[in-house]
Amino acid sequence: MTETGTTRPGATERGTLDKAAAENFPVAPFFLPKDWRTDLMAVYGFARLVDDIGDGDLAPGGADARLLGVSPAEAEDRLVLLDAFEADLHRVFSGEPRHPLLRRLRPTVRRRALTPEPFLGLIAANRQDQLVTRYETYDDLLAYCELSANPVGRLVLAVTGTSTPERVRLSDAICTALQIVEHLQDVAEDLGRDRIYLPAVDMKRFHVQEADLATKTAGASVRALVAYEAQRARELLNEGAPLVGSVHGRLKLLLAGFVAGGRAALGAIAAAEHDVLPGPPKPGKLQLLREVGVTLRGER
Repeated sequence: MTETGTTRPGATERGTLDKAAAENFPVAPFFLPKDWRTDLMAVYGFARLVDDIGDGDLAPGGADARLLGVSPAEAEDRLVLLDAFEADLHRVFSGEPRHPLLRRLRPTVRRRALTPEPFLGLIAANRQDQLVTRYETYDDLLAYCELSANPVGRLVLAVTGTSTPERVRLSDAICTALQIVEHLQDVAEDLGRDRIYLPAVDMKRFHVQEADLATKTAGASVRALVAYEAQRARELLNEGAPLVGSVHGRLKLLLAGFVAGGRAALGAIAAAEHDVLPGPPKPGKLQLLREVGVTLRGER
């Protein structure tokens, strides 16, 4: 990317940016102004890459590590990679980044006067993932979401020039809800990474042991726990939904897509009778479109 436009992304960028299609919500849909799409994809590229580092999901071959200046001997050390990524982020604000996705981000940062804090929060969340694999209480999980999810919504508001304290509060509720929904969809996958995002206090309340999460299908106690956490996520989505009505035009449709994506995913979880262990329940396109309509009309 140059300061005034974009070039075709290279293979390293494409592999990361292509993951946008698999998200529960639209990242930078066609109906947005071109400059918004460009900037939102730049932000998405950062967020997706830092998650891939934290999850050990980088493309094979070590290209990202080399771009970040990490030696082959340390290329599998996620904390080392995150440190190098943070150093490259600082170059976005005062220098020339090494990684192409961060070079792509630099014009967005300048054009939208973005600050380092939300980006640093996303890096901190992925550091935490290397060190904390269980959460005792729901409040502990909310504190994690403050780092792992809420910065994304704040960046969307900043990119679109619509940030206010009240909108940030509503956005935080939506983003935390979306993070919880993703955790519910990915219980089995997360357990495979030795991570559990279901609060231990709630697991105890519903008589769920870690071994219960490793089965092929969920028993009644696991389903009840998932239903309980899903209701919490739904309440957060409803709390944040007035954000949609606080804006106008194409941004309103984008934000409705975020809320609707979470609601549709919750609907898919409910349709699976809260059995998330065989794989992530995913909503269909028609279900998502119905939820967009409901959200735009403010019917909940």
